[in-house]
Amino acid sequence: MFFGDSRFKDFHFVGDLFGGLTTAIVSLPLALAFGVASGAGAETGLWGAILVGFFASIFGGSTSLISEPTGPMTVVMTAVLTTMMASHPEQGLAMAFTVVMLAGLFQITLGKLKLGKYITLMPYSVISGFMSGIGIILIILQIAPFLGQTSPAGGVPGTLSALPDLVMNMDFGELFLGLMTLAVLYYMPKAWKQYIPPQLLALVSITLLSIIIFDQDSIRRIGEIPSGLPSLHWPTFTFDMMGNMFINALVLGTLGCIDTLLTAVIADSLTRKEHDSNKELVGQGIANLISGFLGGLPGAGATMGTVVNVQSGARSPVSGMVRAFILFLVVMWAANLTAPIPMAVLAGIALYVGINILDWSFLQRAHKVAWSPTIIMYGVMLLTVFVDLMVAVGIGIFIANILTIEKLSRLQSGNIKAISDADDDTPLTEDETALLDQADGKILFFYLSGPMIFGVSKTIAKHHNTVKEYQAMVLDLSAVPMIDLTVGLALENAIKDAVESDCQVYIFCPNGQAIDRLEKLGVPSLLPKGAFVDSRKEALEKALENINN
Repeated sequence: MFFGDSRFKDFHFVGDLFGGLTTAIVSLPLALAFGVASGAGAETGLWGAILVGFFASIFGGSTSLISEPTGPMTVVMTAVLTTMMASHPEQGLAMAFTVVMLAGLFQITLGKLKLGKYITLMPYSVISGFMSGIGIILIILQIAPFLGQTSPAGGVPGTLSALPDLVMNMDFGELFLGLMTLAVLYYMPKAWKQYIPPQLLALVSITLLSIIIFDQDSIRRIGEIPSGLPSLHWPTFTFDMMGNMFINALVLGTLGCIDTLLTAVIADSLTRKEHDSNKELVGQGIANLISGFLGGLPGAGATMGTVVNVQSGARSPVSGMVRAFILFLVVMWAANLTAPIPMAVLAGIALYVGINILDWSFLQRAHKVAWSPTIIMYGVMLLTVFVDLMVAVGIGIFIANILTIEKLSRLQSGNIKAISDADDDTPLTEDETALLDQADGKILFFYLSGPMIFGVSKTIAKHHNTVKEYQAMVLDLSAVPMIDLTVGLALENAIKDAVESDCQVYIFCPNGQAIDRLEKLGVPSLLPKGAFVDSRKEALEKALENINN
C-alpha cells in the first residue's frame, strides 16, 4: 500500500502508466494555452499542470482525479494578475502567486474543518450561471489573440470597448490559423479521437502548417519557454492591496473547491468508488500552495483529463504522478519544441474550452423550466461576466435559497393544524377524537408535522393568537423530527400566551431534537409539573379533566 494510503491499493502498472501518458498528451496543449491566456506565460501553465497534478495526486482523496489549470481557474488568475501588475508593476507577479498560495491555505482550512460536503450544496441554476459566465469571460478574453492582436487592458470591459479597433486591425494570417485550429477541434473524425486528443492534433498540425506558409516572424509565436527548474516566489504583500489579495484568494480557493468536487463526483460515477471530499480539498490546497510558491498557475480537478484517465485504464493516483513526471521531462529537456507554436493556435484552443464550459444543455431548455431558476441562472451569468464572481455566487445562492425556503414554508404551513372540533382531517384515533369532542370546543389541539423551519413561524403565530379563547391547549409534536430556533421561539411565545391566559398547556414531544430545543429555551420551567406527557391520548385526557374541574 503506497504511502500507507488505501487509494494506491488498486495500483495497476500498465493501466496507470498508460493513463498518465495519455493525460499528459491531453494536458500539454491546454497547459500552454492557459499559461498564455493568463498573461503569466506558457511556462506557468506547464508548471501548474506539473505541480498541482503531482501533489494533488499524492495528498488528495480520489483515486483517479486529474488536477491541472482549468478554464475557470485561469479566468480568475488572469484578473488577479492584471490587477496586481497594474497596481504594483515590480511586485505584481509575486503578489499574484501569493494569492494562489493563500487560496491553497484556504482550501486546506476547509478540508481540515471537514466542510467539503457543503461546497457543492448549491442550486444547479447558480452553478450553471456561474460556469456559463466563466465560459463567456474566457471567450471574450481570447478575441484579441484570436484576431492576431495584443489583449487590451481592462479585462472584459476593456476588450468589449476595444472590439471595433480589434476587428479593424485584425491580422488575417493569425485569424486563419485560429479558424483552422477550431476546424480541427470541431470536425476531427470521432474515430480518430480514440487515438489522439483533438487539442494535440490541432496544436501540432496547425503549427506545422504555420511553418510551411508563414515566415517565422510574420506571426506571433510563443517562443522558447525557459527550461530548468522554476524560480521561487516568496509571499509578497502590500498594505494597500492586502484586502484585495485575501478576497481574490477566497474567490480562487472557492472556485477551485467547486470545480474539483464536481469533477470528483463525475470520477466516482465512472469508477464506482467514493472520494473523500475533505481529504481532496486538503490535497488541492497543498498542491496550489506549492504551485504558487514555485510560480505555477492554480489548478483544480479537470473533467476532460479525469475522464480520459479513467478510460485509459488508470486505477490509482499513480497515473496522475506519471502524467506530472512526463510533463516535467518536457519542460526540462524539450522546451525548445514550443518555440514555433503560434499564439493564435493557443487562442483557438482556449476559445474552444470557453465554448465548452458554457452550459448549453440548460441554456437550450431554460425557457421551458420555471421562471425563477431561469432568471437566477441568467442573473448569475451576467453578474459573473460584468461585476464579480463572488458577488454573483453570493447573490445567486441567497436568492435561490430564499425562494426555496418560501416554497418549503408554504408547504409546511399546511402541516400546522389548530383544531377545536374533530373532523375528517383530524390526525386522531377514534378514542382521541371522542375525547376532543367531549371538550365541546374548549380544548385547542395544536398539531405540527414535519421539520419546522423558520419560514413557518408566522403561521404558528397566527394560530396561537386565538389561544385566549380556550381553557386548555394540547401541543402535539410527535411528528416533528426537528425544530429550528425561530420556530422554537414561536412555540415558546404561544405557550407564554396560553399561561398568561390561564389556558393549561400539555405537550406531547417524543422526538429527541425537538424536546432538546424546547428544554434549551427553558420551556419546561414555564409550565407546571406534568405538562409534558407520554402520549397524545394522555394529553387530551388531562386537558379534558382540567376543564371539567
